[in-house]
Amino acid sequence: MAMAATWSVVFAGAAQPAVAADVQSKQWYLSAMQAEEMWKVSTGEGVKVAVIDTGVNGSTPSLQGQVLKGADATAAEGDENDDYSGHGTTMAELIAGTGKGGGLKGLAPGAKIIPIRISDDKFQKKLSLSATEWAEAIRAAADSDAKIISMSFGGEFGLDREREAVKYAESKGKLFFASVGNNAEKGNDEIYPASYPQVVGVASADKEGKVSKFSQNGDSVDIAAPGSDIPRWCDESFQKYCDGIGGTSSATAIASASAALVWSANPDWTANQVLNVLFDTAGRDWEKGTLSRYLGHGLIRPAMNILKGKGDPGAPDISPLTNERTNGSPSSPAPSEQPSTPASDQPAQSGNGGNGSEADETVAAGDGSTSASGGDGGAPLSLILGGIAGVAVLGAVVFVLVRRRGAA
Repeated sequence: MAMAATWSVVFAGAAQPAVAADVQSKQWYLSAMQAEEMWKVSTGEGVKVAVIDTGVNGSTPSLQGQVLKGADATAAEGDENDDYSGHGTTMAELIAGTGKGGGLKGLAPGAKIIPIRISDDKFQKKLSLSATEWAEAIRAAADSDAKIISMSFGGEFGLDREREAVKYAESKGKLFFASVGNNAEKGNDEIYPASYPQVVGVASADKEGKVSKFSQNGDSVDIAAPGSDIPRWCDESFQKYCDGIGGTSSATAIASASAALVWSANPDWTANQVLNVLFDTAGRDWEKGTLSRYLGHGLIRPAMNILKGKGDPGAPDISPLTNERTNGSPSSPAPSEQPSTPASDQPAQSGNGGNGSEADETVAAGDGSTSASGGDGGAPLSLILGGIAGVAVLGAVVFVLVRRRGAA
């Protein structure tokens, strides 16, 4: 049975932090990922990350001086600095927070954030949703100075204009990460934009390096990052942090920060080369060249490059996601798709469970924002945000690297 090693084994026996009351002590993955050692080499300096989310409050102690001018794709009052739920600010802090004032410390504290605000399901009830809102947000991120796009949002249906916006972002040399969703036990449908071929789909892993039970699995998963037991801002009042699961949202932010560390240390690389190295150095105990439907290439490990210089960057103009040149022309004839090679029909479960207290409802956005057929109108869009509690499962099922992703 193929399964990931625990973070402590994957990261050379890194000790876990002692339990304490402050929020930073609950960021268990910083120690596991050898953050302090990496920061002596790279902090993400020189890399900007566009965070497409609920807005980013740049006045929190941890984000002061970290947030640049962004864009607002909503039709609501305020701007991209008005975070209506706390979700986007949490994601920004997980990426580039300085930790000042006892706040969340980002994995890439030297990076800068470009906030792009979009609507979630609850916020949409207050305004008339534009069917092109997400596409406009992605294009704004693509036109910005950001090298990395981090989108901890997802919907059940693809949208033509959104699909074209994703391709546009690739043409601009951006590295795009998105969450695969938290509904593994409630349908496990493909989620967009993570299911677009040009987007890195991020799954959630727990403290043992096993995929979180809530983390959706399948063709969209490219890599896994810590997403279980990640603290967050409780709400839009920004009065305190709450314990939470984190979910694939937090995993996406941490994966984006990992890319920022590697790109900062290797500024001459392209997005393709940064991603090639993240895939090449991912922690796994299955054969290289195959992917787990639960963990993709494996557990993200930027320290392997930052501290040990490992990872093959490969060709600068060939996407490791599509095997095509980033200008759209095929690099070479793709090998025939092979059947899956499952190690087990069902993932085994680990012994540690959740209490279900952080479960988020999936609510239809209404207003005909997307179409099930991929057109620009029709069925409502379901948004998947935040964390859903659950026990972890092993990344047991693997399949060959060349496989069909979402229709694009």
